[in-house]
Amino acid sequence: MSDQSFALTDMFRAGLPDPAPRFDGLPKYNFVYGHNDPSQVPAEALAEAAATVLRDNGRLLGMYNLGQAPQGHDRLRAFIAAKLARRSGITCSADDVLVTSGSLQAMDLVNNLLVAAGDTVILEEFTYGGAISKVQKLGARVIGAPLHDGGIRIDALRTILEDLKRQGVRPKYIYTIPTVQNPTGSILDLDRRHQLIALAREFGVPIFEDECYADLVWAGARPPALYALDPSRVIHIGSFSKSLAPALRVGYIVADWQVLSRILATKTDAGSGALEQMVVAEYVERNFDRHVSVLTGALRGKLDVLVDALGQEFGTSAELFVPQGGIFLWLRLPDHVDVRRFAQAALAGGLAFNPGPDWACDGEAAKSHIRLCFALPTVETIRQGVAELARVCFEHTGVPEHGVNRRRG
Repeated sequence: MSDQSFALTDMFRAGLPDPAPRFDGLPKYNFVYGHNDPSQVPAEALAEAAATVLRDNGRLLGMYNLGQAPQGHDRLRAFIAAKLARRSGITCSADDVLVTSGSLQAMDLVNNLLVAAGDTVILEEFTYGGAISKVQKLGARVIGAPLHDGGIRIDALRTILEDLKRQGVRPKYIYTIPTVQNPTGSILDLDRRHQLIALAREFGVPIFEDECYADLVWAGARPPALYALDPSRVIHIGSFSKSLAPALRVGYIVADWQVLSRILATKTDAGSGALEQMVVAEYVERNFDRHVSVLTGALRGKLDVLVDALGQEFGTSAELFVPQGGIFLWLRLPDHVDVRRFAQAALAGGLAFNPGPDWACDGEAAKSHIRLCFALPTVETIRQGVAELARVCFEHTGVPEHGVNRRRG
């Protein structure tokens, strides 16, 4: 007979996050998360790649890590090394690459290596929300380094490092997204990259470089990765989530073997999904550059529509930080607007956006900011969604007063 007074929920440990809601479908106007354009996923080619690898090497699935090195699929790691040499100026071999289950696992592994409760880390003032929350959950102190135009402000970072040194604190790392920054979409220029490396050397602080969006630059060319400038001081992570498909959980870490070997020792999942690695390797070896070129063209077209729609609906009420690549646009409304006031009302009406405070080390400093992902919605949905955003925003804040040649209210 069961104990009717027993509740498994009474046994949950303390400190858990709030329960997740049941999935109720995607919002009609969905500008959140890092979804990509479904029409640009090469589904047929991936199906062919899957058939090929299963037919030729499916028997290898009978062994953990396909019977290969625990860092991941040999062909995929070789491709990553070659891609990084071609696109990011990084000189490394397949042995310097560890394949992970997306860049989120890569981030967890790096944090597990370096960060303990009470430590201090430096992040960019506006940055990936997961980078902030992961460090905070570890009990570490987060300091936001100011951004300006093309990325992190070197003078402000120096001041932060000097203040910490006076306190006897050496940060565990400086986390930066130098190429297509999330959420601002900026690209750190080469001169500032050298300055950042020099500052890290001066104060003895590692750099944690996230290049998750680096393949999606509009101009095609980009400055060399920070890892290319100083591989002894930088840990580099990247992903195929944005350049191929987010649901294919394939990311990677590049680091000196002294570092990578310790990370590998903590990766206790018996290897990231081998079939995904095999399929991705088969596809990207022949198609990556062409696919990325087509994808970035489509994304740039959607961005142009988003910028035009925001201009029509918000006019001068919104300051747009037009990205140099990627899938996000960062915008700022007048200082008196707190976007958190209407985020839930918008969601209840089928409009989802990311409030700025979720992407800031100091939430109050970003209360007037919004991050919009433009990759998933169609062109028509982008226009309709921006009109709905303007309507809800005006209803709760009085901004924008004008839109599409009419006065609101």
